[in-house]
Amino acid sequence: MEADNQNGCDLFQGSLSTSAPTSLFVPPSIDYSKLLSGESYSYFSSCPPLLATASSTAGETESFQDDYLVLGVDEAGRGPVLGPMVYSAFYLPRRLHHSLLSKEYSFNDSKVLTPGVRMNLMRLLCTPRNPLFEHCGWAAKLLSARDISSGMMRPGAGSYNLNAQAMDATVELIRGIVEERSLNVREVYIDTVGNPATYQQRLEKIFPSLKITVAKKADSLYPCVSAASVVAKVTRDISLELCHEEVARRWNTQNSSQEVTMHTWGSGYPSDSKCVTWLRTNMDPIFGWGNECRFSWGTVKEMLESKGGSKVDWPGGGDMSQLKDFLLTNAGAGTKSYYELREWYGSRSTDILL
Repeated sequence: MEADNQNGCDLFQGSLSTSAPTSLFVPPSIDYSKLLSGESYSYFSSCPPLLATASSTAGETESFQDDYLVLGVDEAGRGPVLGPMVYSAFYLPRRLHHSLLSKEYSFNDSKVLTPGVRMNLMRLLCTPRNPLFEHCGWAAKLLSARDISSGMMRPGAGSYNLNAQAMDATVELIRGIVEERSLNVREVYIDTVGNPATYQQRLEKIFPSLKITVAKKADSLYPCVSAASVVAKVTRDISLELCHEEVARRWNTQNSSQEVTMHTWGSGYPSDSKCVTWLRTNMDPIFGWGNECRFSWGTVKEMLESKGGSKVDWPGGGDMSQLKDFLLTNAGAGTKSYYELREWYGSRSTDILL
């Protein structure tokens, strides 16, 4: 028998686990501590060995240093209400673009590959002395649910919408590879966000020396974008699974005396009935959920307003907006001072939202 969580806020309290469960393959793009604390961050793989030194293959007239690189960018997790959105960049020598990715390893749009195939490709990327590891580099930007919501919910003209966040993530990845690591990238292929022509023009102004192609279904057209989509999808899926395991671990600890099981949250999409059920049964009436939830999504807003959310009376006097914002967006603080501050600063109103 499944039971509702009686104190959703407590679900996210306590110290964070310091390492991921060993039963899962966790790619290096996942920083477990930052993931669970709701931080956004970037990861860049080391320079592929065969790009760091000239190729010594007999009879080869052009070294891998001399051959320019192509780079693809794609994302995973734009629409879910739970978990991070992940942007990924993937690069390799132009000469290997199709032969290595398409013919030898059959990269494709991550949505048409099975989870097992995606996971195996990701493992190979992380395995030394493998052709993918030796020739290819990649990077990932994880935008946390907390930070996505914080940006989108800024008041008035200060709103930082999802398209702008996506653009900045793309720019950060390209700049980190091309400028900060001084790699010889000349061609960039990107799966579009919004109008392809407008998106491409904006990027061309930022990177005038690069030949940039922005296209719909780029993850099916260009192998480097396909590879980026696999990296983004695997990173997103494992991140969501690790978050769920941590939340379930804490929930089970608090309910150890009861024979109950926490609902799974499924794919994390608002169209997934498992996700909606989890949100409903694990909602604190004041704080809602933890760092894994995108509070700016309509599903969450409607649930807080119509499924038992409590109004809070904030004491007047002085500019306390920073403190209020902290309490509303950091349900996972988990310290004694946090509880004392919450009890002092927020008190439940008798006016309950029905």
